Amino acid sequence: MIADLPDDDIEELDDDVAVAAGVVALVAGAEAQGQRIDRVLTAAIPGISRSRLQGLIKSGQVTLDGVAVTDPGTKVRSGQAMSVTLPPPVAADPQGEDIPLNVVFEDRHLIVIDKPAGLVVHPAAGHGTGTLVNALIAHCSDSLSGIGGVKRPGIVHRLDKDTSGLLVAAKSDAAHAGLSEQFAAHGADGRLQRAYLAVVWGVPPRTKGVVDAALSRSAQNRVKIAVVPEGSGRHAVTHYEVLEVFTDTDGSPVAALVKLVLETGRTHQIRVHMAHIGHPLLGDPVYGRGFQTRAARLRDGARSALDELGRQALHAAELGFEHPVTGKALSFQSEMPADLAALTAALRAGSGKTVAGKIKRGRGRRA
Repeated sequence: MIADLPDDDIEELDDDVAVAAGVVALVAGAEAQGQRIDRVLTAAIPGISRSRLQGLIKSGQVTLDGVAVTDPGTKVRSGQAMSVTLPPPVAADPQGEDIPLNVVFEDRHLIVIDKPAGLVVHPAAGHGTGTLVNALIAHCSDSLSGIGGVKRPGIVHRLDKDTSGLLVAAKSDAAHAGLSEQFAAHGADGRLQRAYLAVVWGVPPRTKGVVDAALSRSAQNRVKIAVVPEGSGRHAVTHYEVLEVFTDTDGSPVAALVKLVLETGRTHQIRVHMAHIGHPLLGDPVYGRGFQTRAARLRDGARSALDELGRQALHAAELGFEHPVTGKALSFQSEMPADLAALTAALRAGSGKTVAGKIKRGRGRRA
């Protein structure tokens, strides 16, 4: 028996949970004044991702005061009536689709992909087609490993839909078994290495630190994961390192570029852990919602770049593992995608004096 897929950054919880088909009617509150309609709807309808809502808007399934809206950037006024037509989910037996893939490495046993943001890894509620699995089926034809099941052939780990970066899939059953073993160990045996880049609000108190906090599904909102007392959830450990500090025009720290290494791989681990220590990811619609007003401290260029990003500022930048068949050590790096690079460049351009000296130096601490 093959073990369950590791949790790392899976998409089910903040993509689309089982939301009933039909029409959802809403009235914009005062907090929606001047906000983009896709952001307003994402905040108002739990269980439906911003990306899916953008697709519904573009396909004419959303109205504002009775008029169809096709631009996700349409601004909303307080008191306006909104409606969203949710189509029924389609049970999918994935078929190959001609979806472009950025292939970093490939042999007859495995394939490494640099996944763009917005691409769902495998079919799930609301995403029966247009997934990485559909693309892999078309690209790999009959060579894709079937151990993962009909909806997840070749998949041994996952990334959030709105997280970009490196992902490996198995083309042979031997590779699937070997890769699954490495991901299940989360790097404890030294064979697997993963590192992420993220932009977070504020600046962590030390240049290097460790967040050690158990995680479990939120009792208040099943779309979210929450930190819980040790013993009542799954053990989770994230290591972070501050790479760069971004300041506002007064020289006060407003955001930071951090490198994150997972000691474990739990659902939404990075996003929840950074929010837990008071530094959620920029653009995170689920765990960073309470920090949205901080965007007012950014210069116009950085605010525009953040708005254009439209997702959590998270990128799987490094992936290393032992080839499950040849035993060769493989290592891959991925540059920041254009949207995240534009955000960091805009933050850098808007920074005032450096505050690097204000960060405590040391080996870090567990939060």
